[in-house]
Amino acid sequence: MADASISPEPLVVHENGPSVLRRLLKRKLALIGLAIIVICVGGAVFAKWLAPHDPYEQFFDGLTIEGAPLPPNEMFWFGTDLLGRDLFSRILYGAQTSLIIGLVANGAALFIGTLVGVTAGYFRGVIGGVLMRFTDLMMAFPALLLAICLAAIFSPSLWIVAMVIAFVNWVQTARVIFTQTSSLAERDYIAAEKTLGAGHGRILFKHILPHLIPTLIVWGTLGISTTVLLEATLSFLGIGVQPPIPSWGNIIFENQTYFQSAPWLVFIPGAAILLLALAFNLVGDALRDILDPTQQGRD
Repeated sequence: MADASISPEPLVVHENGPSVLRRLLKRKLALIGLAIIVICVGGAVFAKWLAPHDPYEQFFDGLTIEGAPLPPNEMFWFGTDLLGRDLFSRILYGAQTSLIIGLVANGAALFIGTLVGVTAGYFRGVIGGVLMRFTDLMMAFPALLLAICLAAIFSPSLWIVAMVIAFVNWVQTARVIFTQTSSLAERDYIAAEKTLGAGHGRILFKHILPHLIPTLIVWGTLGISTTVLLEATLSFLGIGVQPPIPSWGNIIFENQTYFQSAPWLVFIPGAAILLLALAFNLVGDALRDILDPTQQGRD
């Protein structure tokens, strides 16, 4: 008779896609977050058709006689910036930049963090010790300061900024995945698999990684908000995505001298950054509660 103690069942999250979505839609805050994300993604994807003007075009009538930006009006819904460009169009195209960096940087950070965490947690010993000490070393550096240094060394561009953010954001994922993998690797059913001659690949891909998927989904969702904020910070400091490519951060950077006379130039992109980050946090928190086995049945 098989020993029930080696069954992996207690660790499996008994949720399929429709069930998770159904429970997610029951949460009002998560619904608000999803709605904001859908609006931002839709605006970014269809920016070419939704934008009333070319985001790079400088209009002769886009400035006052004194050369100041125009306030919101019928022609320019969000007003114009310091060069007479349509702010609404630049906000839509800036959403593309923020979401591309958010997805690419966060995806790369998840991949690196998972690779390091799983390798260290499963093999442990010298390999695990070296990898986790390197992770601790990376965590000792302030993420923003390290990102500023890296962005200053390399020529800032959309993809360079994405890789810089990924390089400083993988450590938290690695630490969490290492802890979970170490716990899984000590389970009796893993020992039984090894006794039966299962290779490392079979154990990792059949018994370890599937149990990490809920954690990766949650961290992936929450990580996008962190990535968006970090990208906006780097762009605001002038070492992120470089003008004229629109980014919510560099829109604020370009127009910061007008924050008193034309506050919409700072408030609107700032509100967009805040709302998108908040939306991913709301959805991520809801997913964490839904996918956590200890929370099952509490909805």
